Amino acid sequence: MTSELLTVSNLRTYFHTPDGTARAVDGISFGINRGEAFALVGESGCGKSVTALSIMRLLQQPAAFHAGGSIFFKGTDLIGLPEGEMRKIRGNKISIIFQEPITSLNPVFTIGNQIIEVIRLHQGLDKAAAREKAIAMLNRVGIADASIRYNAYPHQFSGGMLQRVMIAIALACHPELLIADEPTTALDVTIQDQILTLLRELRGDMGMALLLITHDLGIVYENADQVAVMYAGVIVEAARTGRLFASPAHPYTKQLFRSIPARGKRGGQLQTISGTPPRCLQPPVGCRFADRCRMAMRICRQEEPLLKPVASDHLVACHLHDPDRPAAAFMDGATAPVPGTEGVSFKQPPAKELLAVQGLRVHFPVKKGVLKRTVGYVKAVDTVDLTVTEGMTMALVGESGCGKSTLGKAVLRLLRPTGGSVSFDGVDLTSLSPAALRRFRRNFQIIFQDPFSSLNPRMMVKDIILEPMLPHGIGSSASERMAMVGRLMESVGLEEDMLSRYPHEFSGGQRQRIAIARVL
Repeated sequence: MTSELLTVSNLRTYFHTPDGTARAVDGISFGINRGEAFALVGESGCGKSVTALSIMRLLQQPAAFHAGGSIFFKGTDLIGLPEGEMRKIRGNKISIIFQEPITSLNPVFTIGNQIIEVIRLHQGLDKAAAREKAIAMLNRVGIADASIRYNAYPHQFSGGMLQRVMIAIALACHPELLIADEPTTALDVTIQDQILTLLRELRGDMGMALLLITHDLGIVYENADQVAVMYAGVIVEAARTGRLFASPAHPYTKQLFRSIPARGKRGGQLQTISGTPPRCLQPPVGCRFADRCRMAMRICRQEEPLLKPVASDHLVACHLHDPDRPAAAFMDGATAPVPGTEGVSFKQPPAKELLAVQGLRVHFPVKKGVLKRTVGYVKAVDTVDLTVTEGMTMALVGESGCGKSTLGKAVLRLLRPTGGSVSFDGVDLTSLSPAALRRFRRNFQIIFQDPFSSLNPRMMVKDIILEPMLPHGIGSSASERMAMVGRLMESVGLEEDMLSRYPHEFSGGQRQRIAIARVL
């Protein structure tokens, strides 16, 4: 079937902020056919997730508001639909998998209760029938011992298993459209492949359409039929997946492809896109990518380019490819190298030993009975040795649950090791008192896997970054510390005027940048 299931036309979603109106999504249009996989790609903060939440009508009003455009699902305008009617569609005909499963599940309810909630609401089944269907869905998404795990709580699952649970909830009512918002961001490559394979299989079995939101072009290539590239709230290029990967046209799309790591690029620096996206509070006149584009012309800063066809099923919003300006075609710089990156190789790190881990063990006791006697141990980390020299990057890889995160936390003494030693710059961390360790922690920091869970939702970004400076005496005055915070925000690609916002006001990628700024 090729009939269009979802049609988004000139959608504009804005936010009221103390500094003005933020134009997060500013006039995008696309359509998704029945059974089709459509990918929306772009860097953090470009408006991908806001687009998904706009379709689901999940944005908080009045801070967020619909400024224009339409969203039609099977001929029904979702924007003008009463909330009672929208609830019959949300979770039933259209479902969503959120970016961070651990924050999307209620920690005080079992997995089973959270699955049957949507089944009983939309399908009217009794509790026993809903339970049977929920267990069948858990089996379908690959949860072992589903009838037992049905009664487990979210914290008892790994990240990959939680994402499978989210898929089970989303597909429990057999939706016609599934929105997957960065479904594999925090997963290792093995689990990532399993989740994507599962989505492909379920899409084939159920005949549903998929809106895949991601920044990973590799995932797009293997899983999408159509793709649209977003930048600063607008779509700059859209095409069939094969066509876009074979002949990208927009300068932003081309630079995204150049920045992908590849075997042939080892030994040299990855090409990056200089500068930062424009503020959605004050989008520039003309092309929004002009200030970062090496091929920008005068007209690029004077007139906004429109999406126009350059080939069958291939649209580009760029003056260089405007059919009404044929001379612009000679300015295509697709093969132009990024200055200063050719033939650059990395310096070898110095040989000074910084971190030495010897025989590290972290065992968790298994306790049973009324008296909670220890009957065994889970050996999460079992005799690990490693050495990291100054300036060196060491990668620790493995499947979910193999002990990577436990090892990292034990090295930083966030978990007490069962045995072994950890030496940092000649100091044995396992022998330090809590007070001495607290003073020493300035020398090593950690970026956690889930940024949203590691940031205090009640604190503004400026306070989150300032907080670790105070106990370590960094900065001689409040004004000096605030200046440092501003420079840190700039160094991770965020604007200084974002400091008065809270973590929930940022995208997942932006929250990770805030976590990096706090570490630095």
